[in-house]
Amino acid sequence: MAATALTWRWKLQTGASVDLSPSMHWPAPLTAQPIEHDRGPVLVTVEYRIDPADREPFLEALARLEHERRRDGAYAWGVFEDAAQEGRILETFLIESWMEHLRQHERVTEADRLLQEELRRFDRSGNPKVTHFIAADT
Repeated sequence: MAATALTWRWKLQTGASVDLSPSMHWPAPLTAQPIEHDRGPVLVTVEYRIDPADREPFLEALARLEHERRRDGAYAWGVFEDAAQEGRILETFLIESWMEHLRQHERVTEADRLLQEELRRFDRSGNPKVTHFIAADT
């Protein structure tokens, strides 16, 4: 009780200046055929082609994206570098189902958009390649 009274005027302001309104800037995923909403898991890859001299600042910015991917439904996230082609970096994340991924598109915030724009500036084409893979029915 005493601690509450003593610290009452020092409130946490974490995220006070972060814009969490939906950005809706992700386009709808392109599909060759309709996909059942419960189908999954879904593997999303984002391929970046960066200047090798920018590797460290790019990876630092990309690491900040992990929290956002997981917050929006990804249960696994990783970054891979092409062993044969310097500057080719692949971000991957897994989502439980196609419906969850569609919901993920709706959860992206303005703050997420700003970070993604920062990453896009590192990409030589300015437009990283996004690919969606769905687990095959076996």
